[in-house]
Amino acid sequence: MSEVLVRFADVSKSYDGRVQAVAGLDLEVMRGEVLTLLGPSGSGKTTTLMMLAGFEDPTAGRIELEGVRIDTLPPHRRGIGVVFQNYALFPHLSVAQNLAFPLSIRRMGRAEIAGRVARALEMVRLRGFGDRRPQQLSGGQQQRVALARALIFTPSLVLLDEPMGALDKQLREELQGEIRRIHAETGVTMVHVTHDQSEALTLSDRIAVFDQGRIQQIGTAEEVYERPANLFVAGFIGENNRLDAVVLDAGHLRLADGTVLGCAPHGLRPGAPVVASIRPERAVAGGILAGRVLEVVYLGDHCRLRLAFGGREDFMVRVPRRNGAVLGTAHPFAISADAVRVFATDSA
Repeated sequence: MSEVLVRFADVSKSYDGRVQAVAGLDLEVMRGEVLTLLGPSGSGKTTTLMMLAGFEDPTAGRIELEGVRIDTLPPHRRGIGVVFQNYALFPHLSVAQNLAFPLSIRRMGRAEIAGRVARALEMVRLRGFGDRRPQQLSGGQQQRVALARALIFTPSLVLLDEPMGALDKQLREELQGEIRRIHAETGVTMVHVTHDQSEALTLSDRIAVFDQGRIQQIGTAEEVYERPANLFVAGFIGENNRLDAVVLDAGHLRLADGTVLGCAPHGLRPGAPVVASIRPERAVAGGILAGRVLEVVYLGDHCRLRLAFGGREDFMVRVPRRNGAVLGTAHPFAISADAVRVFATDSA
């Protein structure tokens, strides 16, 4: 059974005494995992990370690291590595001096510092870059130095605060690969904050989806994507079609245009208004359903079709290629019952 490394116990944070940035948070981070805090701006994810790092104080509750309360300790006494979006490297110091800084303030010997700096540069594949200044590196290289600096004193926990937010798409993907590799090599526990869903799905062992200061769902990438707990999670994680419907019986829905869909049993009474949630890739080409093609968007490895279907004109379908889709024509498709998620209209 996995060991709990970090525990938030009924933690709240308010900046003005009225609005709760984080409300009654109970969260456990398991040793060795990569946990991503995902959500839109203002959802509470960054505030949660900053309270863990020690840069914000909780209004209520307690935070523990390895069973010891740390919310009363200053940041430098928590022994946590932090990687910021803006790198936070010292511009007047070389790469090697930046890496040595957290070791020198811990009063390590010169020989040990030199050895650790060399190993850290190897780990992030920057051997030979020790004498350069940060401004002589690319953004991706600077972020790798920042990651190495956070790891160099072998902390039990590393926090990643939107570390790829300032990088372009290619560099983000490269750094994601580097983080996965380093995590596999070191086994260090990581808590990662982002608003980028694809980044969260790529990096995480588990994802905690935040909204309005609370966790809406926590689970593996597959769990939050395939089995969202509510409409917010369904809409925030990946692309999603939302269709107004009425429950006919335990296994069927009627859409606004009269189309009947099969769905998994859900316990809602017949006649209840609901929202049917369907991923674009789950509408498989060929079948008895059909929507009129309003738009075809070529995206390289697939095409996205916008259809008139279910009483809406924004029903999105993904197909491997054009598949003969022509504007104004009917596109046939099928939706299996297990592809339809059903939510009450008052679902959060």
